[in-house]
Amino acid sequence: MSELDLLRASVVAARRRPAIGVRDVAAYLTTLGVRRRAPSVEALHELHAAHVARVPYETLWLHLGEQWGIRPADSFHRIAHRGRGGYCFHLNGALGELLSILGYRVTMVPAGVHNAPDEPAAPDGHLLLVVGDLPTDDHPDGRWYVDAGLGDGPRLPLPLRDGVDHQGTETWTMSALGDDAWRLGRPAGGSFDGVSFSLTPVGIEHFEARHAYHRTSPESGFARTPTAQRRHATGTDIMRGLVLTRTADGVVDVETFQRPQDWADALAAVFGLRPAVPAAAMTALWDRMIAAHEERAA
Repeated sequence: MSELDLLRASVVAARRRPAIGVRDVAAYLTTLGVRRRAPSVEALHELHAAHVARVPYETLWLHLGEQWGIRPADSFHRIAHRGRGGYCFHLNGALGELLSILGYRVTMVPAGVHNAPDEPAAPDGHLLLVVGDLPTDDHPDGRWYVDAGLGDGPRLPLPLRDGVDHQGTETWTMSALGDDAWRLGRPAGGSFDGVSFSLTPVGIEHFEARHAYHRTSPESGFARTPTAQRRHATGTDIMRGLVLTRTADGVVDVETFQRPQDWADALAAVFGLRPAVPAAAMTALWDRMIAAHEERAA
């Protein structure tokens, strides 16, 4: 392909890429239930808390046959206009776009999630954000760990520094490992043990191969069990398959759904999820979840 052909292809691709306009930003902020404010630590905390509470971490799209890519603008539009969420590549990709538009200095970095203390993590299996230039008296460095893509991860940004930080009843640890390598440690009892990450800036294309693995590999937990999760001020709501687990102020309530309409109603009421897909796709997913649940029970 000649240089002229490459230029033409890039122009066509740019035209197909959805632009993010003023109305899109307004719709996104309406989804979050916050108003537009100048960049500040307080505003960043408000945006993060609203994002994890109101934009669901979800893999329903994968199990319903929706072919989602990870371009941040696409994810931005789904959140702003369709009430959908996604996993880390979608959620943090879109949040990074929003923060950049609002005037924050945002860096996208690669990370890996550890499911157990000694379990290795794929270094490009997770995307998170580092937001800079927001110093405080007790954190003059001004860099913040921002991650709306972990389901039951931190509810608020964490200062990027060695030490311990408390969010309500939870204690999070941040450890510098050298050479711009860091590790986040989480409270006991969650769905993961920690997150390892570097501060090397990357673009969204860095995660394309891992996104394909998450979507298609039989070893991928994302491809095995549909899930929806949200983080709120006193706990979490997590739907895995047919089972909804709601935790608030240390009290855990578990419900297993027996009827597809009850399950769909819970997705809408708890997570705001109303997938615009054919009824046959929802029915087929329900049948697969019933089969998987009965197999586990047996």
